[in-house]
Amino acid sequence: MENRPDMARAAAEAAARRSYGKLVAWLAARTRDVAGAEDALADAFAAALERWPQNGVPEKPEAWLLAVARRRSVDVVRRRLTGEAASDHLQLIAEEVEARVNHEELPDERLRLMFACAHPAIDATVRAPLILQTILGFDAATIASAFLVSPATMGQRLVRAKARIRETGIPFRVPERGELGERLDAVLEAIYATFAEGWTDPAGTETRRRSLASEGIWLGRLVASLMPDEAEALGLLALMLFAEARRAARRSPEGDFVPLAEQDVALWDGALIDEAEALLERAAAKGIIGRYQLEAAVQSAHTARRLSGRTDWAAIRQIYDALMAIAASPVVAINRAVAIAEAEGAAEGLAALDRIGDDRRLVQYQPYWAARAELSARLGKLAEATEAFDQAIGLERDPALRRHLQADGRNLPATETCSRLAAQAVGISARQGEPSRDVTNWLSGA
Repeated sequence: MENRPDMARAAAEAAARRSYGKLVAWLAARTRDVAGAEDALADAFAAALERWPQNGVPEKPEAWLLAVARRRSVDVVRRRLTGEAASDHLQLIAEEVEARVNHEELPDERLRLMFACAHPAIDATVRAPLILQTILGFDAATIASAFLVSPATMGQRLVRAKARIRETGIPFRVPERGELGERLDAVLEAIYATFAEGWTDPAGTETRRRSLASEGIWLGRLVASLMPDEAEALGLLALMLFAEARRAARRSPEGDFVPLAEQDVALWDGALIDEAEALLERAAAKGIIGRYQLEAAVQSAHTARRLSGRTDWAAIRQIYDALMAIAASPVVAINRAVAIAEAEGAAEGLAALDRIGDDRRLVQYQPYWAARAELSARLGKLAEATEAFDQAIGLERDPALRRHLQADGRNLPATETCSRLAAQAVGISARQGEPSRDVTNWLSGA
């Protein structure tokens, strides 16, 4: 590349991709002003595009960007303060910091920033978007599109969240062991929600959504690397990798929905599955069981079909029993009912669905109605099956999945083979192994 402006732009883009979150975290950790840190860094990148074509790309681009951004931050703070003493003190701090970062590796404080973004004082609906923007540099319009809200609404939410961090003094730190549980849960939930948004584009036709899945995995890898002894961090990464490994098999070449039990295991990514298995083993060795490890264990049981040729539904039912004990939710209850149906029979599965039927959250929940439809059909309750299919079809947003439901509704069988119903029940209703819809609903603010 001969053109110096092009070389400068490429170097700036590489630095942004590699270190944006690291730089924002470093700057914001000292001021608790996320918006101010982003503004300062934006100025630094603008300065780089102006000066690097003339002066050449510096040996340490990140250190150069940080120095410029830091000076901009100091100028802003200085204008807020009065008195020469404060100004001199700021200058001394700035010079000391600059000297250090020019000779040492930039400390990685992204984990601290993620804990600040996922703090319980921050609105739950904006934690994942806030992490995406501060750590990955996504703009509000991109995030808004992925989370199905208007750019203006997302922009306002992000501005309010950053103001709350500054005004309430939310600390930029990794919590002590005694308070880590809830805080780590919030970080992991935000990462999982990011992945789940990307997962809703199985064909990979929407670049933004697909990118969110990749970025969710990237964030999961980052947390797992920075906190290698946290079993749930390892479990979440394993869960996402198991799911991602099946992406190519989730749709036919024509774009039709393919239930899990009918997916071609040859299309599954064996390397990702092996990595997920290794992570799950490391997590299990810690001796602390949690939600993500159990959900990953369900995935492990399903992907074992590539080796054994069969699905161990009894084992999956046991895992869902454990999940119900520690993380009960309508999603888990439906998944468990499907597992019961496959392990013990449709009548037992439908009875399990009946026991949760009073939950008002299920009225508008497509997987519940799809599961009822399939199990009712299996038992020959065609009128009930027809009604439930109609409910499920009306609630489904995915065109491919809606077509699949419509086809089944038009061809309600007098008898069905167990394997086909299992495939439909898993694929359509409970979506075993897919990111929980309760997370997706939480993301969209529903």
